Amino acid sequence: MNHLPLIIKREYLTKIKNKSFIIMTFVSPLIMVALIAVVAYLSQLNNDKERHISVLDETGIMADVFVDTEHTKYNVLTNTSLETAKELVKAKEEYGLLHIQNALDDQDMITAVKFYSDESPSLSIMSSLEQKIEKKLTDSKLQNNGVDIEKIKASKTNITIAQETFTGEKTSKIDSYLKLAFGGAAGYLLFMFIIIYGNMIMRSVIEEKTSRIIEIIISSVKPIQLMLGKIIGTSLAGITQFAIWVILGSILIFVLSTIFGVNIAEMQTPQQEMLDQAMQNPEIANEVQGAIQSFFNLPLANLVVAFMFFFIGGYLLYSSLYAAVGAAVDNETDTQQFMLPIIMPLVLAVYVGIFTVIEDPHGTVSTVFSFIPFTSPVVMLMRIPFGVPIWQQVLSFVILATTFVLTVWFAAKIYRVGILMYGKKPSYKELYKWIKY
Repeated sequence: MNHLPLIIKREYLTKIKNKSFIIMTFVSPLIMVALIAVVAYLSQLNNDKERHISVLDETGIMADVFVDTEHTKYNVLTNTSLETAKELVKAKEEYGLLHIQNALDDQDMITAVKFYSDESPSLSIMSSLEQKIEKKLTDSKLQNNGVDIEKIKASKTNITIAQETFTGEKTSKIDSYLKLAFGGAAGYLLFMFIIIYGNMIMRSVIEEKTSRIIEIIISSVKPIQLMLGKIIGTSLAGITQFAIWVILGSILIFVLSTIFGVNIAEMQTPQQEMLDQAMQNPEIANEVQGAIQSFFNLPLANLVVAFMFFFIGGYLLYSSLYAAVGAAVDNETDTQQFMLPIIMPLVLAVYVGIFTVIEDPHGTVSTVFSFIPFTSPVVMLMRIPFGVPIWQQVLSFVILATTFVLTVWFAAKIYRVGILMYGKKPSYKELYKWIKY
């Protein structure tokens, strides 16, 4: 008789009715949203205040450089000594004093600009000041040498090499970054899902083993059915928890924005202020439009379908290994010796994906690792945005599914023997003997 549906139902209901599961399901989004709210609120408090910076310019050529922004106001001082300027800034409790000395040459100018403040200034503020001064001094030097700056600007040419395949498909550098970002996000999500819910499966097996309830269950259920039921039931519980996190988190963020007036999207930081200024540059604006277009050029349908298959396949493959480890030991402390062989292929897949796929997505290393079942869920997902033939995707998934079936078969043998073994931590040699039984 097939007891698998009953086992899946039992595992699923047991997990979702567990007090700790229920608490973490509803408390985790609250904690995350609360942290976001606190950070957003503190950021708004910090960014709502205006930064007043006094500028003491001895060169007399910087007056038009420092233009007020929403959160930064400049006060250019004239006919004032440095000591008087310092006292004035302290008295007004301003953000700081920028002192530009009248240097004799370019080498002296390197050390001729100083910023005085009570506390360490913001890195973004300092970068903005440096860029303003550098541009002004460069233009001034060119003019002193008889160079027409307007002609230089008019003659400036930017080249962006268009990329196109022999079949007519257009690509760009931004495409590559977006493709890598998708692959990295998919690999990281799979990695975290395996770690969190794989450990949940392993702990479930250990708990039933130590409580001796497994001795009753195993008398009427085949070990492979019991193990598959635990894997699938726990996976469904994990998906349920993840879905609740997304829905509840979205609701809480909406409530946070409407009731408490904390709008995360409208938070203005110095970095965002610099970004807004940069967006006014037509070249940067064109790059942003290109990035948006590149996103829609991705094979989205293929990515979504492949993500579902490889994500589920990779998770089931590693979950069977976690279940086998849980059956082989009596407590979580003893699992450490078996965890490294499980984690290492995942880590290797992430490194191969990041350092190899982005440079040569169709090279030998990328292609080979996209077919190895323990690394293919990550590497293949990183390769697909770059255009992988359907037959390679299908072949990789078939190898992954076949390996899952074989892994379940081997893990069931360990599960069958180890689930009734108590009081002794097995070695790799003993696990090999269990598989041969």
